Amino acid sequence: MLRRQILPLLAAPALIGRASAQGRTITLVVPYAAGGGTDIVARELLPMLIETTGQNIVIDNRGGAAGHVGALSVTRARPDGLTLLFAVSTNIVVNPHLQRNDRTDLSTALVPVAKASTYQYLLVIDPRVPANNLQELIAAGRKPGADFTYSSAGVGSNNHLAGLLFSEAAKVPMEHISYRGTAPALQDVVAGRVTMNFSSPSPAIPLARDGRLRPIAVTGERRLASMPDVPTLAEAGLPGIVILGWHGLFAPAGTPDAELDRLEAAANKAVRDPRFARSLERDGLELAAPAPRAAFAREVRDEYAFWGRKVRELDLKAE
Repeated sequence: MLRRQILPLLAAPALIGRASAQGRTITLVVPYAAGGGTDIVARELLPMLIETTGQNIVIDNRGGAAGHVGALSVTRARPDGLTLLFAVSTNIVVNPHLQRNDRTDLSTALVPVAKASTYQYLLVIDPRVPANNLQELIAAGRKPGADFTYSSAGVGSNNHLAGLLFSEAAKVPMEHISYRGTAPALQDVVAGRVTMNFSSPSPAIPLARDGRLRPIAVTGERRLASMPDVPTLAEAGLPGIVILGWHGLFAPAGTPDAELDRLEAAANKAVRDPRFARSLERDGLELAAPAPRAAFAREVRDEYAFWGRKVRELDLKAE
């Protein structure tokens, strides 16, 4: 009887320890300023993640170097499941190739937990620019002294790459102006200090609907359901440019498989919540197709290798 009474008491501290670890607060690092597209999607997913993990979660906005500052901070965190990154695709597969003094391969220093969304970009311009469609914009940009500019969330971000490809394909010379996130990059288009931005849909759509930005085209293969009157670049007369992105959750390499399994299950349940789907639809984004994290990891590795070649081909460098 004595042995049966003592054994549960000896086991109790371990059980309590595991429960308290799961109950501790998770820090979700968003590697951009508050108010940008990645931040908006993270905050829309946050209530569902809190419910499915059973833990308090706080967002930590760490902008800089097109998301590299925040992403790198997560690689240095303790691999215990309490620090996660809410990344956009370029944080992981493009930007590390530009940080040539860093040598950190984020495709291996971070491990995928779950893919949350996929999306395309919306080309928006300063409404004072005398152009109502893509062809008029291209014609205006080719005029002597046009001095067109485009803003982005940083060198190597998808909106930087979209502007670069657009400038090359449309034969419109443009100066790139880098910011610490999409929100400030868009605000300077609204203020008339920058000509255009290839924005993730969520922060640009409300500004376009309010008339503070003029939507010209989207960068995907089909129109946005939330802005059905805005054509694709191909429909507007500029085929061959398709720029897509995704959002996903990542953890530091070395996080135990059991913890990754738990987080993956919680994240996938949160992502499939109808409330999140409605938020994405309103923002012009789509749910990521269901897939295990191993498949997501293969996708990340393939994209990382592709962009390594592309960065060298385009001779892109961090500014």
